[in-house]
Amino acid sequence: MDRPYQICSNCVMDTSDSQIVFDEQGVCDHCIGFRRDVLPNWHPDEKGAAMFRATVDKIRSAGKGKPFDSIIGMSGGLDSSYLLHLAVTEFGLRPLVFHVDGGWNTDIAVNNIQMLVDKLSLDLYTEVINWEEMRDFQLAFFKAGVPHLDIPQDHAFVATLYHFANKHDIKCILNGGNYATECVRNPLEWLYYGTDMAQIRDIQRRFGTRPLKTYPFSGVLFHKFYLRYLRGVQVVKPLNWLPYTRKIAIQTLSEKYAWRAYPQKHFESRFTKFFEGYWLPTRFGYDTRRVQYSSLILTGQMKRGEALELLEQPAYDPNTIDEEFEYIATKLGISVAELRQYHSMPKKSYRDYRNQEWLFDLGAATLKRLGVERAIKR
Repeated sequence: MDRPYQICSNCVMDTSDSQIVFDEQGVCDHCIGFRRDVLPNWHPDEKGAAMFRATVDKIRSAGKGKPFDSIIGMSGGLDSSYLLHLAVTEFGLRPLVFHVDGGWNTDIAVNNIQMLVDKLSLDLYTEVINWEEMRDFQLAFFKAGVPHLDIPQDHAFVATLYHFANKHDIKCILNGGNYATECVRNPLEWLYYGTDMAQIRDIQRRFGTRPLKTYPFSGVLFHKFYLRYLRGVQVVKPLNWLPYTRKIAIQTLSEKYAWRAYPQKHFESRFTKFFEGYWLPTRFGYDTRRVQYSSLILTGQMKRGEALELLEQPAYDPNTIDEEFEYIATKLGISVAELRQYHSMPKKSYRDYRNQEWLFDLGAATLKRLGVERAIKR
């Protein structure tokens, strides 16, 4: 039985998240978790900057005598772009800029990356994923009927970066993840864990048509345990320690690098634009803008009324969606009719396939008890 519709009285998360819980004032558990678990431990001020400067000293020391002291995965999106700017201009780090081309780059993303790299006089390393394998992998997720269609692309980005850092003995990975624009997490039923190898193997075995001989894989134990504790590879998220707002980042990057903003977070990928802007909300009723806007509301960067107004309009352009279908279908080597058939097929979730959700829950609980990672409890 469907529960009655309800929307949070503080942010814009609603019952499209089937696990959402509200208190007596109608405030959701996303907001409650943020206030309880993040705010007391988040210091995007001078205190945080001092903590990061101490980390910078360690990064420089570990990178002495090496061509690079760190590596940063660059998508061309706002977070990674602003992080690169700060790392080089404010803290004097020497990162290798690492880009993974999964076949869906927008022209804006390519230009944004190149402008930053050129003006900062940095080296750019690009790893190109075998397109035939990527195409087959993505089609397998379409055929599986699940919401998390972006896993083939996201997993390739993460796995390639981790393997490169390991191979070249780079001990620091700079990551653009942050509380300022991402303190509300996508519900698990919307976007499932991208490194659950049990799920990945099950879906590819059932629906794939070719072996993935060169596609990069990285299980959670590889990068969470092996790299961290046995190889000493550290993932650092500087934007959690530094003053960071979406408005300042866009203004700074635009003025200094002629960087161009995207209509929505994650739209630097042509596939993700189609997936998050159209596929998720129209097929499953999951609008990732709710997560993004709620994060901005909680961190004081957006008014709730503004978010509600924006949500009244679709994330995609109705006038060009037919062209988007044509582009995506052609790129995947299928007909538009086949792509539309995947849109109307019975809906599935990650629970319909083998998964290791228990392992992720156990790992998160263990790391939280050890004080290594701070999880937002819901």
